[in-house]
Amino acid sequence: MLTTAACMFSGSSKAQEASQDKKAVQTDKKILIVYLSRTKNTKAVAEMIHKNVGGTLAALELQNPYPEDYKTIVSQVAKENETGFLPPLKTKIDNIEKFDIVFIGFPTWGMQLPPPMKSFLKQYNLEGKTVIPFNTNAGYGIGSTFQTVKELCPKSTVLVGFSTKGGIERDGVLFVMEGSKEKEVQTEVQNWLKKIKMIN
Repeated sequence: MLTTAACMFSGSSKAQEASQDKKAVQTDKKILIVYLSRTKNTKAVAEMIHKNVGGTLAALELQNPYPEDYKTIVSQVAKENETGFLPPLKTKIDNIEKFDIVFIGFPTWGMQLPPPMKSFLKQYNLEGKTVIPFNTNAGYGIGSTFQTVKELCPKSTVLVGFSTKGGIERDGVLFVMEGSKEKEVQTEVQNWLKKIKMIN
């Protein structure tokens, strides 16, 4: 628990430098970037956002991690979606009220928002905050994920989200955010952040 908190907040001075370097528009706003990442593609996008806007990075971890086997996790997630089960989170966000802007990142699982992200959005009160979703997927798009974020954040301002193709775990294609793909996504992220007026 303490380790997670230490990791989450250890990069604050670097984050401030990054926001100054990139001339982040929202310099007076406190930013949280929460992400769920299984094959590290969503994590890579979260880190790109962090490099541009600064803030605090937090990886969502579960009290009971999902199994490694792909078919097993697909079956488990399908059951969780059917029953509305919300997996308990190991990650704790201290003083959520101090953040003004919350980026939330996740892969598309079964064309839906992953259950752990539903857990986060139901556990923490984001009323009055600006919520910004970002997504990686296997090529089938965002599904109902962004719509679900809006439904679970009815009293938040939800901005236009970002989505890019990540790995295809079903086919054994895992981490892809490297080389030319990484550069391409970095440019896409910057253009999106400019569009939503997070950076100049």
